[in-house]
Amino acid sequence: MKLPGHDAIARQANEHLVTHRVILPRKVVERPIRQVAKRLAMALFVLAVTAFIVWVDRDGYNDNAGDGVDFLDSLYYATVTLSTTGYGDITPVSDAARLTNIFVITPLRVLFLIILVGTTLEVLTERTREEWRLNRWRAALRDHTVVVGFGTKGRSAVQTVCASGLKNEQVVVVDPSSQAVDAATAEGYVGVVGDATRSDVLMRAEIHKARQIIIATQRDDTAVLVTLTARQLNRQAKIVVAVREEENAPLLKQSGADAVITSASAAGRLLGLSVLSPSAGMVMEDLIQQGSGLDIVERPVVKAEVGKGVRETDDLVVSVVRGHRVLGYDDPAVGKLQLTDRLITIVRVTSATRVAPHSRPLPQD
Repeated sequence: MKLPGHDAIARQANEHLVTHRVILPRKVVERPIRQVAKRLAMALFVLAVTAFIVWVDRDGYNDNAGDGVDFLDSLYYATVTLSTTGYGDITPVSDAARLTNIFVITPLRVLFLIILVGTTLEVLTERTREEWRLNRWRAALRDHTVVVGFGTKGRSAVQTVCASGLKNEQVVVVDPSSQAVDAATAEGYVGVVGDATRSDVLMRAEIHKARQIIIATQRDDTAVLVTLTARQLNRQAKIVVAVREEENAPLLKQSGADAVITSASAAGRLLGLSVLSPSAGMVMEDLIQQGSGLDIVERPVVKAEVGKGVRETDDLVVSVVRGHRVLGYDDPAVGKLQLTDRLITIVRVTSATRVAPHSRPLPQD
């Protein structure tokens, strides 16, 4: 085992300093600083227009100081008028100036206030809208996929799952890095910022209602803690975990993982195969890359195939899933295909090819 000691695991499990929140995917929105700058420019424009109107009709205004109304006085009057301060030292005296105040400057004052208050109102409205979206999302979410860790492995796993027909909104990404979660939401997934070893963070991802859980953390000890917590919160979900060291796979199995993928060993075997047979390595890499070239897919047996042998089907069958067993294509126990069987086949990807969204990871011996 290459896991840290018990004290290190306990410290990580009891860490409560990481904040967490749910982030729903959103459309492209202007940055806050740009929104504020735009409103400020609009407010200054309204102020400048008001000052210009007063300066043009400056003969219709009276300054209590006894001086004439110049452009600075016009700007001052526009400022105190639009802000509803109204000191009364400069007042409209002519009928034209008073009519202009009623029909022009008053609407500009209202517009000015709307621009200034608009930012606050928008923030309150956005918070209400976001809370409503979050509640609606929680109520509608069922049988989704939770992905813990949005690094290279997690991102590739999500892309493969979505290539099978799963909708982006049915994927929830959990990662302690806000940058990783921002990248996930930019691709249309729901993100949760927080430490996945904590049950309250996983509960925010609605993990108790998830159908499948993919754990692709950077450390094996973190994967163990996340697997234990996830299995405790959801007894029925399929849990697939990626680990770096092959010797840690049995511990993940004991922790509740249904399938454990050793990333370092898998990459090493592919490297070795590519050295021994570059062509075979290319084929294996093609099979791994979902959505192009050759794909390995799981599908149900159709009625026309019931009672036939494996080699009598149109597809290249690799294995037959019968109950909880995975039988090789040449296994005598396969016999004739049954309606309840599922076939693991290799197919050529076309525009009509579609992998069943409910495909499940194969059990390992």
